[in-house]
Amino acid sequence: MSKNIGRRNFLRTSLAVGGAAVLGGSFEEKVLSAEIKSDKAEATNAPLPDALNLPKGKIKNLEISRVICGGNLIGGWAHSRDLIYVSPLVKAYHTDEKVFETFRLAERRGVNTVLTNPASDRAINGYWKSGGKIQWISDCATANMKDGIKRSVDNGAHAVYLQGGWCDKLVKDGDLGEIEKTLSFMQSQKVPCGLGAHCLETVRECVLAQFEPDFWVKTLHPDNYWSATPSQNRRIFDEVNGNNKEHELAHDNMWCIDAKETIDYMASLKKPWIAFKTLAAGAIHPRRAFQWCFESGADFICVGMFDFQVVENTAIADQALKVVAKNGRSRPWMA
Repeated sequence: MSKNIGRRNFLRTSLAVGGAAVLGGSFEEKVLSAEIKSDKAEATNAPLPDALNLPKGKIKNLEISRVICGGNLIGGWAHSRDLIYVSPLVKAYHTDEKVFETFRLAERRGVNTVLTNPASDRAINGYWKSGGKIQWISDCATANMKDGIKRSVDNGAHAVYLQGGWCDKLVKDGDLGEIEKTLSFMQSQKVPCGLGAHCLETVRECVLAQFEPDFWVKTLHPDNYWSATPSQNRRIFDEVNGNNKEHELAHDNMWCIDAKETIDYMASLKKPWIAFKTLAAGAIHPRRAFQWCFESGADFICVGMFDFQVVENTAIADQALKVVAKNGRSRPWMA
């Protein structure tokens, strides 16, 4: 990096902190300030990336792109192991303007749906008012799940589901009756409704209880990455049992402890499956994950993306889907 570029980057930081101090600064600072404004103008006028048409599937009558934009990064709920600054950082990065920019890029690249929390309804509605068309699947996770469902539907959610952490905890606590009541309430809202899970045991218990969601939202990722919990230390419901202090135990680092079992079991279900945490919260590159997830039976993959990742990720997904279309997969498409 040149000395000039280094100083310019430094000044950007200084301007963000000092603001009006530039007005009384040196000639060089004023010149560099003008360069920064020029950079912003160039960014605004930057050419759009090539448009892309990703394949789609259907959940009931809702047509959804095979790649769904995940909402954790946009909402600030980053899974960052023991890095305590990451969630505040991504939340600060995602101003409304940046969220809109990310959605616009996603739509241009063939991603027509975002999956996120009811707390994002204000930003999503603002995006729609600006002319955006992206669809919204809500996880409905609020202090009161019924309120979260109602809030989501009232604010335009195209589909809803019982968030995985909630569903896992209810199964762990043996409260299947609450899941049944929640599913019934979702069904009364006349939009597609699903059940989420991090733990495979959650899906199994819901199937045994003969629950009939329109779709499943279940984690799926390989386990061959550095921070994965060693196989001998994995325990059922690790994903929702909280973080451990011991280094070799679960600590916000793994969301599918039994990938092969998950693949085999989900192959027996005839409902659409949205796979999430497909990159293990950033530990796995899309080149390794996307094709593997589709080959393993996922009908859709939910992927958290910064704006600067959208073009590359959609290109990788498009290529992965072409390979899968050519080579086939063991589980038929359910959507």
